[in-house]
This record gives sequence, structure tokens and C-alpha cells, in this order.
Amino acid sequence: MSKVSPRRRARECAVQGLYSWFISKNEIAEVELSFITDQEMKGVDMPYFRKLLSQSAEHSDDLQQTLEPHLDRAFGELDPIERAVLVMAAYELKYQADVPYKVVINEAIEVAKVFGAEESHKYINGVLDKLAPALGRK
Repeated sequence: MSKVSPRRRARECAVQGLYSWFISKNEIAEVELSFITDQEMKGVDMPYFRKLLSQSAEHSDDLQQTLEPHLDRAFGELDPIERAVLVMAAYELKYQADVPYKVVINEAIEVAKVFGAEESHKYINGVLDKLAPALGRK
């Protein structure tokens, strides 16, 4: 098994943090602090984790509106892990122009394979494949 990159670990942790935030409804700073305190953060690109978590949460309403035209159901009906992966990936597609869209989509698929339901990575791929060109990223 190949070593997971610090950026991938940052994305995995950000998805877990967003999931926790969706479920708990706590302040994102509180979620971040408890996550960093309770989780093994070795090998994580910490600045990128912090940015992904805080900015995805800060822009979540806007990102939800950006995602909704590409979903086959209401945003709130999505599994919370799928929601977290899609919000994080939408943030990267919309606000991180330095990250190539293919990298964003591939990373979202890989994170979904780790945390999501068995077929959720296919759904994530389909949504992001439609979102990227809508954001001028393809």
C-alpha cells in the first residue's frame, strides 16, 4: 500500500470534521479543536486541513447552492459523509484554482471510498463531473 500524501490526509480529516460539524451543529472552531485534540494528526498537511475545514464550513451555504443543480435529491437528503465530501470538493473547485480540477475530483473519489457507502464514490464522481464545467474548471 502506498503512503498517503499529507494533502490526502488533510482532505480525509476535513471530511471527518465537516461530518462532525453537520451532525453536532457546533461551531466549526470547536469542531476543529476537538478533532485536532482527539485524532492522530501525524502526516497531515495542517495548514491545508485548517483552511479546507474552516473555509468549506464558512462557504457551506453558497457551496450547497452551487451543488444543488447537479444533485438528484435535496442536499439535506444526502448522506452526511457524501455531503461533507461534496462541500469540500466544491470548495476546492470554486476557490482553490491552483488545485487542478482532476486532482480535486480524484481526491474526492478516494476520500469517499474510505468513508462513504459502497457506491457513494460513483455518485460523488458524477456530481463533480457536472460541477467542474459549470464552474469553468474543465
